[in-house]
Amino acid sequence: MLAMLQRADAADRYRRALGRVHPRWGNGSLGSVAMSLPRQAEPFHDDPEFLDCLLTVYAALKARHKRLTRRRS
Repeated sequence: MLAMLQRADAADRYRRALGRVHPRWGNGSLGSVAMSLPRQAEPFHDDPEFLDCLLTVYAALKARHKRLTRRRS
């Protein structure tokens, strides 16, 4: 998850600096980074491992938001 966040940030900086999307990681969104990775069939929404994955994503986004908010203060 952390690598995906770093790739999204790098792609966003690339896009802002050069005015075009990053050739591998896209436009700087997590969705575009995810699309650059191998895909599996989407699990059912009651799958415990899928729910753990979603919790990991939300926890990482929350931690990133807190870290960025502290830097700006």
